[in-house]
Amino acid sequence: MISLSGNSIYLRALEPEDLDFLYALENDEKVWEVSETLAPYSKFILKQYLANSHKDIFEVKQLRLAISNYENKLLGLIDLFDFDPKNKRAGVGIIVLESSNRNKGIGREALSLLLDYAFEHLDLHQLYANISENNSPSIHLFSSLGFEKVGIKKDWNYTSGKFYNELLYQKINNQ
Repeated sequence: MISLSGNSIYLRALEPEDLDFLYALENDEKVWEVSETLAPYSKFILKQYLANSHKDIFEVKQLRLAISNYENKLLGLIDLFDFDPKNKRAGVGIIVLESSNRNKGIGREALSLLLDYAFEHLDLHQLYANISENNSPSIHLFSSLGFEKVGIKKDWNYTSGKFYNELLYQKINNQ
């Protein structure tokens, strides 16, 4: 049985009332490197995004879920992207917005729930993550859940006047 509920958090679909959180996240320049954002998003554009967020993963090739605690506070987002049902794979990304909520197991629990969902419900064979070489917390998180570094994209991202390598991590479902 698949559950999107863990011990301290649960994953849920985005709702219209998530607009302010999404606006804060998408317009926080500190996370633009991770999301590859170059310019701020308007509330109008984000309202349109939320209005279409109900579409099926098989149609739009992505799924964004809210990471929420049991006090119904939105903590972050976790995504499946580049969903490819033919080849049974997808990319995965995660962000916990407030630094005070990081390194508390929230990301690990959310990613673990998403792994179960992707492998059991979507019948995926593999997930991958693209992680900047200087993002130690993400490298630790994905490695701790069985993702293996399988490649390096040299000088892939240009940030603050410097090029950084991007690491490719992959988890194969062998069950």
